[in-house]
Amino acid sequence: MDLDTARTFVAAADAGQFQEAAAELAVTQQAVSKRIAALERELGVRLFTRTARGAELTIDGQAFLPHARELLRVAERAVASVRTGSRPLRVDVLASRSAASGLMRGFHRAHPGIELDVVWLFDIETAVAAIRSGSIDASFRAVAVPGRPLPEDIESARVLDEPLQLLTGPAHALAGARSVSLAQLAGHRIWMPGIVPGTEWAAYYDDLVAAFGLTIEATGPNFGSDALLDTVADTPALATFMGEHTRLVWPAGHDLRRIPVTDPTPVYPHSLIWRRDNPHPALAALRDHLGSAQPDRPGSTVWTPSWTPAWTTRTATRLNARVDARTNVAGKR
Repeated sequence: MDLDTARTFVAAADAGQFQEAAAELAVTQQAVSKRIAALERELGVRLFTRTARGAELTIDGQAFLPHARELLRVAERAVASVRTGSRPLRVDVLASRSAASGLMRGFHRAHPGIELDVVWLFDIETAVAAIRSGSIDASFRAVAVPGRPLPEDIESARVLDEPLQLLTGPAHALAGARSVSLAQLAGHRIWMPGIVPGTEWAAYYDDLVAAFGLTIEATGPNFGSDALLDTVADTPALATFMGEHTRLVWPAGHDLRRIPVTDPTPVYPHSLIWRRDNPHPALAALRDHLGSAQPDRPGSTVWTPSWTPAWTTRTATRLNARVDARTNVAGKR
């Protein structure tokens, strides 16, 4: 049913005259008469009876009126649901315990009036497709992996460098260290069963291994973080990498140790990606928040892959010039 016709019927019923309805709708009286006639033909009943005072609803018209009003209300709600700024901002954070999830919690505390839908998507291809289709508004990802450039309609901004830490059990050879250098990790088994080939984090760890001669094993099924922590706690020969801002809780009996990695500190470069023409006002607020509320970054030298995008003046001070092209080590900030 045509909404203009239903709207004309309701206006005529409320006014009691086709002429007043025409003035309200900014159309001619003839247009109102044609629309009502077309509606009566579609329904197969008469909706109005002409009188000296104007037009009165028939019994069928009275029965149809509340449904016509509801039809218009439903249409208005449908339009409002996608009106700019009226729906929640949908953001992908990859995992609930990730650094990106923490960034979104900080944004929510700073802007409690903004409605949010937080989702968890697996790989960057899925996230980019969801952004382009409008299923989500933004995603936190490591971007610019060689051979996989972002589409031209997707924009990105680097928002967080997350230092990696070594996680060990109490019997591991490095468990008592206050910090550990990447050179010291050569020869130690680092177990990360969650690395999936083809993902951006797999590309990151591939480059880390190549640059520093590390041994990272991704063997065995991935039973989740709890199983990983159980194994690391009980196996002196295994350690794993964990982001500094990753939030995990483990039993006190595990006595796990989180040890800073230095000389250089490998940092995982999180970026926010979004569609360039996305008009949601909360997206602009999120970008401004991330650009103005940067957490402290490592004070030592840091390492990122060569494909990591540079910091922009919008989000933070640019990284200093690379001082070691082979290992891509950045100078002190």
